[in-house]
Amino acid sequence: MDVARRNNVTVTGDPQGPTVVLAHGFGCDQNMWRLTLPALVEDHRVVLFDYVGSGRSEPSAFSEERYGSLDGYARDVVEICEAFDLRDTTFVGHSVSAMIGVLAADMAPERIGALVMVAPSPRYIDDDGYRGGFSAQDIDELLDSLEANYLGWSAAMAPVITGNADRPELGEELRNSFCATDPDMARVFARTTFLSDSRDDLKRVSVPTLVLECTEDAIAPREVGAFVHRAIPGSSLVTLDATGHCPHLSAPEATNAAITAFLTGLR
Repeated sequence: MDVARRNNVTVTGDPQGPTVVLAHGFGCDQNMWRLTLPALVEDHRVVLFDYVGSGRSEPSAFSEERYGSLDGYARDVVEICEAFDLRDTTFVGHSVSAMIGVLAADMAPERIGALVMVAPSPRYIDDDGYRGGFSAQDIDELLDSLEANYLGWSAAMAPVITGNADRPELGEELRNSFCATDPDMARVFARTTFLSDSRDDLKRVSVPTLVLECTEDAIAPREVGAFVHRAIPGSSLVTLDATGHCPHLSAPEATNAAITAFLTGLR
């Protein structure tokens, strides 16, 4: 299948500029980056896409076997880079996409030359000496609720994820995005996301890396940002003046400033 159609790939910006790939998180699509695009398109070629099962991707390409692990999504990223001959790109990944970017960079180091990790979490479940923010029971209940009533789960979880209770429109947008996702495909992606453990993969990151965290984040608490920063040699950690798990929506100016400063430093 044509990769561009499979992942609804969009290429915009300066065709001669350095390439930035923007990758959305669970339950979202490339539209979630619309407030970031204006900060990038004048000086960068920007590539956006939808993971299979999200947005306007090709649903017939979905395979539970392939997408039952983060490796399947990372292979999609590598195939997009190959199809468009992207080299030395900066991969900007939100939430679970930050870990997908780590895996893709390991698979194809010639394709990805830098990482920006927006609200990343290598493991959501608490472990000995590690705080991911959720107990194993929490995640079991979350997945059970999602599988039993996906639309109800979406309505309940969206405002928790976005935070900013005084700005309900953020939660409403995320809820609408969740509800536009095929429930069966979303269940697979959710299980893959919330049961993943990518902590050991962080040790293999050898490219310049920026870790962006929020002051308050119900999905990826600050202990997680500190863990990711410590685990990746030479990485930079920026705590945004933002709350919630989607700072590119809730605080785009601060998020864009951090990303563009990092990109400028790469030149």
